[in-house]
Amino acid sequence: MPKVPKRGPGVLVLLLSVILPVRGQGLSSAAGAAESTVLRGIVESSSGTVDGAVVRVQATGHSTVTDARGRFALRLYGREKGPFRLTAWAPGFYCAGPVEVNAGQTGIRLRLEAHPAEDRPDYAWLPSLPGSGGSKAQPCADCHSRTGTGLPFTLPVDEWLQDAHSRSALNPRFLSFYAGTDLHGRQSPPTRYAVNPDYGRFPLAFRGPEPDYGPGYKLDFPGTAGNCASCHAPAASVAAPFDTDPRTVAGDAEREGIPCDFCHKVWGVRLNPETGLPGENLTGIHSFEFRRPPAGRSLFIGPYDDVAPGHDTYSPLQRQSAFCAPCHFAVFWNTVVYGSFGEWLASPYSDPKSGRTCQDCHMPPLGANRFARPDKGGLVRDPATIFSHRMPGAADAQLLTHAVSLRARARREAGTVVVEVTITNDRTGHHVPTDSPLRHMILLVRAVGNRGGNLPQISGSKLPEWCGEGDPERGYYSGLPGKVFAKVLEELWTGVYPSAAYWNPIRILSDNRLAAFASDASSYSFSAPDGEGVRIEVSLLFRRAFIRLMDQKAWNTPDILMERETLSLRSGHAQGKRGT
Repeated sequence: MPKVPKRGPGVLVLLLSVILPVRGQGLSSAAGAAESTVLRGIVESSSGTVDGAVVRVQATGHSTVTDARGRFALRLYGREKGPFRLTAWAPGFYCAGPVEVNAGQTGIRLRLEAHPAEDRPDYAWLPSLPGSGGSKAQPCADCHSRTGTGLPFTLPVDEWLQDAHSRSALNPRFLSFYAGTDLHGRQSPPTRYAVNPDYGRFPLAFRGPEPDYGPGYKLDFPGTAGNCASCHAPAASVAAPFDTDPRTVAGDAEREGIPCDFCHKVWGVRLNPETGLPGENLTGIHSFEFRRPPAGRSLFIGPYDDVAPGHDTYSPLQRQSAFCAPCHFAVFWNTVVYGSFGEWLASPYSDPKSGRTCQDCHMPPLGANRFARPDKGGLVRDPATIFSHRMPGAADAQLLTHAVSLRARARREAGTVVVEVTITNDRTGHHVPTDSPLRHMILLVRAVGNRGGNLPQISGSKLPEWCGEGDPERGYYSGLPGKVFAKVLEELWTGVYPSAAYWNPIRILSDNRLAAFASDASSYSFSAPDGEGVRIEVSLLFRRAFIRLMDQKAWNTPDILMERETLSLRSGHAQGKRGT
């Protein structure tokens, strides 16, 4: 297992970081070719020359940096004569250019324009899609959707539409959870309370006789809106993070949940300097710093330093895991409820030299060589530099089937069959499962004899009651051989567990999820007469929420098969077949 690196203190991640130049990359010939030429010039602004500016051949990795007097010398390798398109960028400025130049040209001048330095809270968010709200603003899809272009790959808005971030404000499961209803709008009764002379008012566990449609924030805190919208509808709640009811969100961009414009106005992330994590009760918009421009001006913050002409600037934060921290780490009642970013930070994946960022796994390049439409100026780029906006997560079967590894072995021992199962989190940079504590993995181990019936279990763990009492064919697995991996929360006053209502005072009752590179081994034995053929089926399932909660809420969310292995025991030997 790789050694977990020591981490320094967290910092405020600001846009004003200097990009490191990429040197030695030719345009078509190998670096170091015999023929070369140099482009020379200067980068300036209204205040004079600009040192440390990045000068780049647009849409390539070929760049240099200006010296203390704003001068640059960009060496080109190969026989290309141009013309070349040069851009420039420096912290605090829009990307400048492009300027067309030829090989060997000197006296080139690139002029930078300062972008707005202050955030304007009165800014109106741009919608990602054409809306019905009467907005005259140009939606992002006009330039970043492939509709009508004939491109063989998707563009960022097309991918964002497949991503849960585009539906976060209107997600019916989230809204029913918030309101205390099921998907049909039927609401549980308000929370009942008792009074303790020492502690005052405290909630009681639901006992009926009314129908129970599951918990809801508004059942427990009917007089407040809470801070749920600060992550689920941040564009709507940025001005009122504790007073935005997600059910009343209006406006085209706001109803998109996390619109394109929101992420591309993020300037920095506020992290605790001692822990490197967001502070308690500072989830979502509380930990973001924005640069929204004043009326009549534009500013788009992104991961490229050469997007010009336009009103774009570069931010290293766009490719750093810290960008994800505000909405993927949350502490309520002194309990870490959402922990993905913290789990990544504590893992070897956070090593800046050998690790991987959130974006590496959740925004991997998918082969697109443009991020904008050709008719809107979209340039051909190296596909390795264009990151997908599909951002697969807990609903993505392909991602989950590549999250962990499962190995099973079986042997006979004097009238019994022993099955040993090892699960290793060898492909995920945080715990599995992560984020919402409703999520869990269920390991099912089944031994079947020649006649088709399940063999009696002799030893090994069994699945708890909260995995569902009922027909296993319908997903009710309580009492079956296996193991569940989950962070189980318990409500302090009612004793309810596993609790879904983590807005109430809670504690972590147990947590056996798999950290990065961690393994879990378990063993199960079954009664099996010697000489009888036995088939062993080992399955690992991902379940989005506790089955009782899903029944209460009418959430029809099927389990996802992560791993499966089948073994056969004949004449004392085991044969196996793996699959997902």
